[in-house]
Amino acid sequence: MKLHRLLCLALTALAALGHPALAAATSAVVTTPEVRAELVVHAPEGVAPGKAVWLGLKIEHQPHWHTYWKNPGDSGLPTTLSWTLPAGVRAGEIEWPTPHKLPIGPLLNFGYEGTLLLPVPLSVPAGFAGDALDVGLHAEWLVCREVCIPESGDFALRVPAQAATSGHATLFASARAALPVTLPAVRAHASVEPDALVLRVQGLPAAWQGKALAFFPETPGLIQNAALPKAQWSGAEWSARVPLDAQRSAAPGALPAVLVAAGEAAGVQLQVAVSGAWPAPAATAAVAGDYTQALPQAGGAALPMPPPPTSLGWALLLAMLGGTLLNLMPCVFPVLSLKVLGFAGHAADRRKLLAAGLAYSAGVVVSFVALAGLLLALRAGGEQLGWGFQLQSPVVVASLAALFTLIGLNLAGVFEFGSVLPGSWATARARHPLVDALLTGVLAVAVASPCTAPFMGVSLGLALTLPAAPALAIFAALGLGMALPYLAASAWPAVARLLPRPGAWMAHFRTLMAFPMFATVIWLVWVLGQQAGIDGVAALLALLLALAFAAWALGSPALGPVARRTLGLLSLLCVAAALAWVVPALRQDTTSAVVPAGAPWQPWSPERVAQAQADGHPVFVDFTAAWCVTCQVNKRTTLADARVQAAFAERGVVLLRADWTRRDSAISAELARLGRSGVPVYALHLPGGAAPRLLSEILSPGEVLSALEALRKL
Repeated sequence: MKLHRLLCLALTALAALGHPALAAATSAVVTTPEVRAELVVHAPEGVAPGKAVWLGLKIEHQPHWHTYWKNPGDSGLPTTLSWTLPAGVRAGEIEWPTPHKLPIGPLLNFGYEGTLLLPVPLSVPAGFAGDALDVGLHAEWLVCREVCIPESGDFALRVPAQAATSGHATLFASARAALPVTLPAVRAHASVEPDALVLRVQGLPAAWQGKALAFFPETPGLIQNAALPKAQWSGAEWSARVPLDAQRSAAPGALPAVLVAAGEAAGVQLQVAVSGAWPAPAATAAVAGDYTQALPQAGGAALPMPPPPTSLGWALLLAMLGGTLLNLMPCVFPVLSLKVLGFAGHAADRRKLLAAGLAYSAGVVVSFVALAGLLLALRAGGEQLGWGFQLQSPVVVASLAALFTLIGLNLAGVFEFGSVLPGSWATARARHPLVDALLTGVLAVAVASPCTAPFMGVSLGLALTLPAAPALAIFAALGLGMALPYLAASAWPAVARLLPRPGAWMAHFRTLMAFPMFATVIWLVWVLGQQAGIDGVAALLALLLALAFAAWALGSPALGPVARRTLGLLSLLCVAAALAWVVPALRQDTTSAVVPAGAPWQPWSPERVAQAQADGHPVFVDFTAAWCVTCQVNKRTTLADARVQAAFAERGVVLLRADWTRRDSAISAELARLGRSGVPVYALHLPGGAAPRLLSEILSPGEVLSALEALRKL
């Protein structure tokens, strides 16, 4: 099986899938039902080197809606700005106005309501001599009320260079008045205690003395934002004891923060020096569902949950075992059938068998580590991603569907690569057979990673909280575990002797292996349907048909040269037409469709969880995705079980579904908060805001009923 040539052909045919669609026309204003966003400029002396030039995103919120500060608090996401500017012109960082506290049930967020301006200074280089400054901006913000809506806008503005632009002078002046100020006399220090941060601040304005102060740390997830700190004034010194967040991951030696007095528009910028050793985060107990500290006991009852592994050694062992069991997952089997073909072909040659096993193992381990490294790098850059994130992209799903279609057609004998590619490529497999085995391992990882959650949820969650070296070691152990059975089979002569000898049966077996490939295509088409709707499915099927036509026309040995050239040209035109249809269709998003009123399951949001808990209802959250096979099995068995549904209804449980089929930053952030990196995840929240209990990834009706019975006792 010439897998490396298959990859080359598939990538060439699908290159246009990554080409961006034509951008919609942009303007300086974007309006949604929740906000009116406008790109504004303040250049009182024109655009020139050394002159003050300010850009800003003005957001006018509808009543009761809000967006977030750089540290959003217990939930939410900060607004992000991405600029497109002429060469040499540089945009600075957002100068964030002093935020407000936004309590939502048991949560406390930091953000803004009403009219907001996020100003950004502009640096104009020496020698700038244009007649105008063309500014482009892509902004993303999360706007919330009872629900949260991720929104974005593309803005364009042309600023005259020679004339003053000061129509928004009052707006920028108000924004500057709301910026936290730096006072040289202010000195701030914090000492770390086992469960709290003790702050001491001196040199604050005299008018603030005796007033209540609000503390806004710029580092998220550090303190219990909703907890009321024990604060007091001692002469001119203000001190406060702020409880630490049990799921804290940061341990800074210096803490930037903002302190603001009641009734003041602008706060004081602090640089808090931190002394003392940070305690180890207690996230394990909270995530595992230990209510003994978070909730008063009722009759001594508690919701039991076995603790997850806390040591790196246990995580490595579980990763290796989970990787071994991963070979049994249905999403992995079609790829492994390719490996079985390779074993059968080399059963009589132990050296080739061992080399193929080592190459396959290398492909698996290196791919897991590379994919994990990419994920860690993106998360370090601020991206909210989790394990299996590649299948959140409709382009990746469509590409894999096309690749598996071509593999299936090749296995079924519809075409041969030797008839499609140049002779030098056609003999490449004979010269480099190990490349095929290695790429088989790469392909196995690409489709296997979303299936790891049932065996790897806790270990992967731990890995994403560790430094890079031990985190990558866990992913390497996962890959080694997945490759281990085939590596052992390739190195153990007794196993090789059990394989049948090569013969005519291999041609029939090769054709048989085409059907698991087509079954995988059906699954991928279904996943795409959840992401891009029926139009996306129709476009993908048209593309797969065109690719099948092209593969037959260009690679069938039964066609003569003239017929191959004629039909090949026609087939390539069909592929081009299908690509022109599929590219815009894949950009449609149907995963955010509103669930009809009265439906048992409603879309998840942190605000819905908080509101239900505040109203006295328990909440069950199903973190799921269309590409997660385990999620779909649990959904159609345990969660559809009549006894489970009756128990949910009897106890008044609010059922929420967090659909991660497409990338969703809010869901990614919540999974990280729960100590998980992928789906499925099942969280049972008690009324009143206690930490949730996490159930097993492979869910059973008995486990759910047991948790609900314990909930009833509480």
